[in-house]
Amino acid sequence: MSSATGLMLLILLLGILGKSNVIAAAAGILLVLQFFSLQSLYPVLERRGLEVGLVFLVISVLVPFAAGRVPGGEIVRSFLTVPGIIALVSGALATHMNGQGLDLLQRVPSLMIGLVVGSIIGVIFFGGIPVGPLMAGGIAALLLALYGLLR
Repeated sequence: MSSATGLMLLILLLGILGKSNVIAAAAGILLVLQFFSLQSLYPVLERRGLEVGLVFLVISVLVPFAAGRVPGGEIVRSFLTVPGIIALVSGALATHMNGQGLDLLQRVPSLMIGLVVGSIIGVIFFGGIPVGPLMAGGIAALLLALYGLLR
């Protein structure tokens, strides 16, 4: 067994233990690709996989709007309330942090294991919900930047 296979098995196990179906499924799919010697697909997945995943994420978020379950007037009014403005600022800040997390994970992919283990700790001990590595990476990028300033 190669070290890459062992690592994917570990990530699969951590995903299962941490109740993160997304991480477990991703590791499982990569293991299947390894098993069938389809590593030639890795560059395509690396270049376009995130974009495809984000398209489906945005589709799932936009479905209530497309289905007409959110009236236009309600959307406009939400921007005129304090909670609506806070939500707007939070969304902008979260997407910025996600971008920083993606950049960090592309530069230092070995941090993914720490993010997965940290997510498992958050689920088991703090009742958290594992939603993905980008926000965890964004928080890590912020904390690393603060650490760099304090050194």
